[in-house]
Amino acid sequence: MGNTEIAKRRSEQNQLAAALTKGPAEVLDFFLPLWAGSQLGATAAEVGSLTALETLVSFAVRPVAGALADRYDRARVAALGAVLYGLSFAGYAVTPGVGFAYLAAACGGAGGALFWVALRARVGEGLADDSGAFGKLFAAEGGGTWIAFVAAMFLVSKIDYRGVFWLGAAACAVAAIVLSGRSSKPPERVDAPRFSQLGRRMRPMLALVVITALAEGGVALLLLMHLQRGHHLQLGQIAAVFLPGFIVYSTLPEFLHGVVRRLGRSRVLSLAMLASAVFAAALAFAPNPWVIAVLWILSATAFAAAIPVEQAIVAEAAGVSLGRGMGIYESATLLGATIGTFAAGWLYGPGAGWQLACAGAAALLVFGSMIVRRAVRKVGIAEFPVEPNDFREKSVTEPIGEETDCAEPVNVADPAAPERPNPAPLRNWIGHLGLFLIGQFALALFGYCWPIEAAFGGPHPWDWYWNFSGHWLLNADKIWCVIFVVDTLWTFGGLLFARVKRS
Repeated sequence: MGNTEIAKRRSEQNQLAAALTKGPAEVLDFFLPLWAGSQLGATAAEVGSLTALETLVSFAVRPVAGALADRYDRARVAALGAVLYGLSFAGYAVTPGVGFAYLAAACGGAGGALFWVALRARVGEGLADDSGAFGKLFAAEGGGTWIAFVAAMFLVSKIDYRGVFWLGAAACAVAAIVLSGRSSKPPERVDAPRFSQLGRRMRPMLALVVITALAEGGVALLLLMHLQRGHHLQLGQIAAVFLPGFIVYSTLPEFLHGVVRRLGRSRVLSLAMLASAVFAAALAFAPNPWVIAVLWILSATAFAAAIPVEQAIVAEAAGVSLGRGMGIYESATLLGATIGTFAAGWLYGPGAGWQLACAGAAALLVFGSMIVRRAVRKVGIAEFPVEPNDFREKSVTEPIGEETDCAEPVNVADPAAPERPNPAPLRNWIGHLGLFLIGQFALALFGYCWPIEAAFGGPHPWDWYWNFSGHWLLNADKIWCVIFVVDTLWTFGGLLFARVKRS
């Protein structure tokens, strides 16, 4: 098997493992406070302590995870993290009370640290072959998240919260199996910089990471609380508002990486943070959940552009210490998310409290956009990501030696040769089509497939097609259909434009 095939297989393993693990983890974060309060009888203080324990353990284990990822096979370290993640889900599924749930929380914190640090370090190894590796990983995480949310919302009424937790444990077990196949070589033992040295070098970039995570975590919690308390929505309706944003996470990163290649990392990061600031400020005056859903989609687009760029910058700055570098990155992300959710909880309140929290998030993002260029320059990373083709397609004009009869220069790539079409957009669209068809089939089984309802469930009033369609899943599927249509038009329009340009 050639190097290209090996790199592609490793990338697919990383994406599958990320999707299988990220989705259940996000569902757990969403369900845990509701389940602990309603079925375990936990007080608000106990629920907060449960969440804080997982965060504290994860924060403490991340430096250890970075050191292990630089010493041992990263796939095996990530597989161990997935196993601990699965044990955490199983612990929640069988716990008789809050006391045992604390053990599950500690296990989940350790598992998350090992899994994500080692997996992101493994993805960082592939940057030399694919500068968009972190964008693809981010898309896989988003895809796993919304698929897990849809499945959990369908099944929670049939198998209860504990059944959903068992499914999460099974998904983590599959992720561990995916990463436990043929292992790669352990990282070479070199004189790698210490955590303190890496931290000093990447300090400006880590500040941006903290700001991004703080804003993302804070805005997400503000939305959750405002939909529940300000608009009095139920669990399924809240999920329907969040679902389109998760779908955007899984469909746009590949396209947004092309934008990074054209505009540069600093510009994309600055524009993404400014756009997020505008959306955060607009949330303060959103009149209804539909407007909030649209603003969340736009905000998710901005975060989908910024976060993979930050991950790639940190990975390149870490050099041979990918494990330690991603450990520091994960710690910064966790720190920002913790501060953001804590501040959002304290600032949120009726009227001015909600608007003040949104304004604070917007101001922080504007400040972040102002220091982007200095932060990227400080870590010494190239402004534009370097693609493998930038090296492989250069012309080599050195003459052949005297032992040959040819004295003409040899060109590896003929500049006059027609440019080959890039198959990536079509390949990505085929992947999106597969997910779309699987999702529509699953929705049709439960009677909530919007295209089938629109075509065969009528007659419907004329405003049914763009206003509220009944069940929240029908509305979520309608938004998904619109996103898929836009994705299709964009993909084939781009391919047609490229063909006309070549001709």
